[in-house]
Amino acid sequence: MFPTFYLGPLEFPAYFTFLTIGYLAAVLLAWKHTFKMEGVDPNKLLDLSIVLLLAGLLGARLLHVFADGYLDDYINLCLDPLKVKGKHLAGMVPCTSDQQCIDADKGELCNLAAGTCHQGRDCLRALKVWYGGLAFYGGLLVCVPVGIWYMRRHRARLHFWKVADLAGFGIPLGLFFGRLGCWFAGCCFGATTDSACGVSFPKGSPAWERHIDEHLITRAADASLPVLPAQLMQAGVNLAIFVACYLLFRKRRRFDGAVFATFLGLKAVGRFVVEYYRDDYRGIWLDGALSTSQLIGIPILAAALVLLVVLWRRSHKAVSVPGPSGSGPGSGSGSAGGPSSPGATNSTSAGGATSP
Repeated sequence: MFPTFYLGPLEFPAYFTFLTIGYLAAVLLAWKHTFKMEGVDPNKLLDLSIVLLLAGLLGARLLHVFADGYLDDYINLCLDPLKVKGKHLAGMVPCTSDQQCIDADKGELCNLAAGTCHQGRDCLRALKVWYGGLAFYGGLLVCVPVGIWYMRRHRARLHFWKVADLAGFGIPLGLFFGRLGCWFAGCCFGATTDSACGVSFPKGSPAWERHIDEHLITRAADASLPVLPAQLMQAGVNLAIFVACYLLFRKRRRFDGAVFATFLGLKAVGRFVVEYYRDDYRGIWLDGALSTSQLIGIPILAAALVLLVVLWRRSHKAVSVPGPSGSGPGSGSGSAGGPSSPGATNSTSAGGATSP
């Protein structure tokens, strides 16, 4: 666990370092393919990526704050910081002054009654994404309407479903790096295990704190109990989804929107399964039956399946309609009409679906 990387006097939070790498990798790979596509302007795609970055951070943060079980903590950080769970000084020594907490880098306030250190009052903490706490589905649910709005305004330079397909392989690539950041930060850990793949996180880590709360270990323990590396499991799932969607984009795509819909379906299934192996605080619903991500993943999977059927039918309907002057569908500017053959690539006018 390395929550912070150091480069001389500079400090880089591991989670956001990998998140930044993932974002840049996804955008650059998608941008590279725009030069071989009709209907997608490379520069306008970069503009869109910045808009969606901001929208994604906002949505991911909102879902985390309201659905991951931390809302009371964010409220108390503003109203009464001492009600938020505190930390003990080294050796379980109770603090006796605020300065002790500051010197030990454990917080800014000392709760004399409990002997624990707490963060200072911060009414804006819920907005500070650099402290961590992002939920992917929240970002997705905000990015979709924002993306639709932006691409409708620039429809002549950004064909919706072509851009969506670029996101279909770009997003899982970015998420792969993001989960590596989770691994280094120690968040999103798995359930306890006796298997050989179990890993222990050091004292003070989220897993260690979780096991303290569940009375599985004492505060004298130097590490958590062995847990499943759920972060690496999710990273592996995201990498597999990226490979599948990228190959689909390059070799097997039959209509615009196929890659994005496939990504949504695979992501919903993969995340649903991995959630059963996680044990961090992330929001539990229906008496513990489903997590927030599982609950949201069910309608997303249904939407992905419907989308695949609708887009497939639309593309076949477009192919069956003869073009003007006997020219086959797909001739012209490429902003509408289906592929001229089942294996048409992006360099042709393959489209089939218009912007929603």
